[in-house]
Amino acid sequence: MAILNRSLLSAAAALCIAQLASAQTLPAVSVTGKAAETAPGLAGFSDPPAKLPMQALSLSAERLNDLGITQLAGITRLDASVSDSYNATGYWSTLKVRGFELDNRFNLRRDGLPISGETSLSLANKAAVEVLKGSSGMQAGTSAPAGLVNFVVKRPLADDATTLTVGAIQGGTVQASIDHSQRFGTSREFGLRINADAARLDPQLRNTEGHAHMLAVATDWRVQPGTLLEAEVEFNRQSQPSQDGFSLLGDTLPDARRIDPRLNLNNQPWTLPVVFNNTHASLRVKQELSEGWNAQAHLGVQRLRTDDRNAFAFGLDCNENSDFSGVYYCDRYGPDGRFDLYDYRSENEHRDTTALDISANGPLQLAGLRHELTVGGLASQFKSRFQRQAYNFTGIGNIDGTVVTTPQPALTGENTNRDERSRELYLRDRVALSADTTAWLGLRHTRLHRQSVRTDGSRPTDYSQAVTTPWLALSHAIAADWLVYASWGQGVESEVAPNRSRYRNAGQALPALKSRQTEVGLKTGTQRVEGSLTAFDIRRPTWRDIGSCDVAQSCERRIDGTAHHRGIEASADLKWAGGGLSASAMRLKARREGSADATLNGLTPPNVPQTTIKAQVRQDLLPGLQAHLGVQFEGHRYATPDNSIRVPAWTVADAGLRYMQTLGNQTWVWRAGVDNLTNRRAWRESPWQFEHSYLYPLTPRTFRTSLEVRL
Repeated sequence: MAILNRSLLSAAAALCIAQLASAQTLPAVSVTGKAAETAPGLAGFSDPPAKLPMQALSLSAERLNDLGITQLAGITRLDASVSDSYNATGYWSTLKVRGFELDNRFNLRRDGLPISGETSLSLANKAAVEVLKGSSGMQAGTSAPAGLVNFVVKRPLADDATTLTVGAIQGGTVQASIDHSQRFGTSREFGLRINADAARLDPQLRNTEGHAHMLAVATDWRVQPGTLLEAEVEFNRQSQPSQDGFSLLGDTLPDARRIDPRLNLNNQPWTLPVVFNNTHASLRVKQELSEGWNAQAHLGVQRLRTDDRNAFAFGLDCNENSDFSGVYYCDRYGPDGRFDLYDYRSENEHRDTTALDISANGPLQLAGLRHELTVGGLASQFKSRFQRQAYNFTGIGNIDGTVVTTPQPALTGENTNRDERSRELYLRDRVALSADTTAWLGLRHTRLHRQSVRTDGSRPTDYSQAVTTPWLALSHAIAADWLVYASWGQGVESEVAPNRSRYRNAGQALPALKSRQTEVGLKTGTQRVEGSLTAFDIRRPTWRDIGSCDVAQSCERRIDGTAHHRGIEASADLKWAGGGLSASAMRLKARREGSADATLNGLTPPNVPQTTIKAQVRQDLLPGLQAHLGVQFEGHRYATPDNSIRVPAWTVADAGLRYMQTLGNQTWVWRAGVDNLTNRRAWRESPWQFEHSYLYPLTPRTFRTSLEVRL
């Protein structure tokens, strides 16, 4: 707690210093860079982040490049409220925000349109990654609470520009990319932007060699003043074996200092890569109307194809063919380091999403007050199609990774196909109550229809539901560049009880889970300083299986208590001549409350740190040469839902250099960095997945370098 208090005091002191500094004449800052990217307003509002009554984070491509971040999971290094949630090398990224796991089916957006995150998403053609906290109900029909992630696609720039990049990472990974933007036509009314990226993947983690490539084309046409037509398409593919996690050894947390972080337990001779093939495309029309109004129609298409394969480690003595030792370890490995190993294959998975959003926004004078109104509708359709899958026992493995088993690729299990249609109507309004006070209103009504059926035609489910999620906020400018606000909003999740014989309510739609978040905050934003101090309270109902669930009709899935997360966030982004500091801290109290089973109340969910601090400082050393140092601290967490095993806290540091030089009309940017500077060994995260405890170690010290040439 003392660490957090010092962090909060430091953030408050920085904000006070910034207020004093704003009244003084500050030295000029010379900025050299590429032509500016344009991005849509955060959360659908055109206001700058410092003026919004919510917490939002925007990470530019430039910042991600400086830190060598190429996957979504990498942003956990940059914000205290964002943490890992089963992030394995070679697989898709999953995040927690404020202690809640984002649902990769519903909590991701691409230029504001819904996409599936159950794939590897390339950042090579993204201008920014946005994280919106506490606004999911306003932005999404159904989603997990606490936030959304939005990818901002690179579009043609106002000025012609070309960037070539090559890089290498310790272990053997090499990467090359090109980013070209050009305008043409008699009035430069046509724009074209091409991004291409190719990589040979060979990280320090053994047995994970692979490759990835991406090609994206974005165009626009300024048809006439006030009319803009935009189209883009992206193809990307990644093929790479994924990483198996470690686990508890009986009732013992293994010593991370004695575990080789380069060892991958998915190292069988028959191991095959996970292959992600992705296609994304969109068409958007923007039209200026009269009296300050604008309208747009935005169509997005996502087509995913996946071959998901793994030598999967899970428990011990939980398979009828195991060498039963008399004790079951179905949620962890055995005390001697042994585990059941399975041949898992689910090939030719298809996940298709189509979405159309039509909206209009503009000013309106009503009841003597000025409104900035947005009204719109979103229609989306999701379809997943799978084949039969393999999940077959192959033998007993061990954490030394020395046992070789025989593959069992027969497709012996059924999969589940899903369909969903969603129709959403939404309204957002910003009402100027006075020169300094603003009311913010949001309302979204969603009607959804979901179906599922196993690949053999069994266990069908079919249900419809209608939900409405409101959001309200009030902000007040207490001084120049200072804002205080309070907000309240709802999010909603919808699910069906598993259609299995042991459930008395099998196949029935469960009551919609309405989460509620209250937030109060203080924000400031100037050219030199951005900062905030926020307190939040989130309550989300939880489902639980009530009954033995060991024979037919023996249990029922129903709401039982709530997950209650409340905390304090502090953040500061300070800029000075020749450098800057970006820092954030969060103190989170996440607890289970109100369960009929009193033994569950008061418990902390697994893999949720209580205290998190993250900071990045940068400073010019010589003309053109800048150094940066990053520090991450994540407090202790628990490996199991019963909180019986505690995973220690860890601190890790990163460092790097950035040298920019001008050669004629070209700008060369040299980057070199080292992650995990001290080669710290610790358990980075302890995800509870598939009713099983897993452990992932910190990546060992890794050197990286790159050269970016801007033409």
